[in-house]
Amino acid sequence: MDKKFVYADNAATTQVDPRVIDKMLPHFSEGYGNASSLYGLGQRAHEAVEEARKKVAAVINAEPKEIFFTSGGTESDNYALRGMMHSRRAGGRKHLITTTIEHPAILQTCKALEKEGFRVTRLPVDQHGLVDLKQLEEAICEDTVLVSIMAANNEIGTIEPIAEIGKLCHDKGVYFHTDAVQAFGHIPLDVKAMNIDMLSLSGHKINGPKGVGAIYIRSGLLLEPFITGGGQEKGRRSGTENVPGIVGLGEAAYLKMTEMEEESTRVRALQRRLIDGVLATIPQATLTGHPTQRLPGNCSFVFAAIEGESLLLFLDHMGVCGSTGSACSTGSLDPSHVLMGIGLAHEVAHGSLRLSLGRFNTEEDVDHILEVLPQVVARLRSMSPVWKD
Repeated sequence: MDKKFVYADNAATTQVDPRVIDKMLPHFSEGYGNASSLYGLGQRAHEAVEEARKKVAAVINAEPKEIFFTSGGTESDNYALRGMMHSRRAGGRKHLITTTIEHPAILQTCKALEKEGFRVTRLPVDQHGLVDLKQLEEAICEDTVLVSIMAANNEIGTIEPIAEIGKLCHDKGVYFHTDAVQAFGHIPLDVKAMNIDMLSLSGHKINGPKGVGAIYIRSGLLLEPFITGGGQEKGRRSGTENVPGIVGLGEAAYLKMTEMEEESTRVRALQRRLIDGVLATIPQATLTGHPTQRLPGNCSFVFAAIEGESLLLFLDHMGVCGSTGSACSTGSLDPSHVLMGIGLAHEVAHGSLRLSLGRFNTEEDVDHILEVLPQVVARLRSMSPVWKD
């Protein structure tokens, strides 16, 4: 009998929905025209791009003209920060505010901007990963141009108070960008109601294709172009349009919007089943992130006396795919900056595991994880020189 296989790393990437593939396929063959060309084949490709733009805009209550396609969330984040800060430096304002637990696409871009002379404030978070609004308010000054805070954290799943942050920023006269790569399509987002000026999203986190994303830029907001060339995307992002990818992103966004409520309820039930099962069966297991204010499907833990990479390798052998915040595979001995940011001790943060459930997971998947994970943890602890039963 074939070994059971469970993919539980949907926060890293997702399986492309077959309905999305069906929408994309014609644009690799008969609909292969350049969307910037004037002849019929190109114009049909252009129409497909514009239809996808409408679908993406609808998910966040934006106008289609405010959506610009990119290669993914990392490019969108870079464009938001670099484009905004570069376009405002002539006025002498050089201050940007973010948090200590942002995605590297934000944190590394902030480091690069500091080398150019910009000033960055990195706000701490509490033990659940939440930003303190009072600290944010105190950090905003006359020099502040932009606040960039993620909608939901990619490792621990905590959902930030985005609407409150947006209102505070607008009351203070500063712009607000949110990295919504993890949140888009999974929880309701409304750029108007939440006072969001810019928002980043990605296709492969919502059962769409890799290599395509988008950025929402509020109408009238000018950013220095990040990629120059042929002037596509109304001069915001040059480069021949990835029509199949854009069509796939649009369809994935549409499916997420129409199925969000039902799918969220289903996935949250699986999430609760998994979290309760892990905490009940594994001693000294701790849930990380906010206990309730978290993304559907995100189940993140730390296990005492366990090393994350070893845990992943053993789970893979048992047919379970997950992820860890331990960064040994990158050549660094430092654990996740997110786990350190919420106050975990260095040795505890090394024993992290994120299991993220999605559209194609089932109760049987959860049961398989609950069967093998306690076995793997027990085996690793039996070999650990620091574990005391």
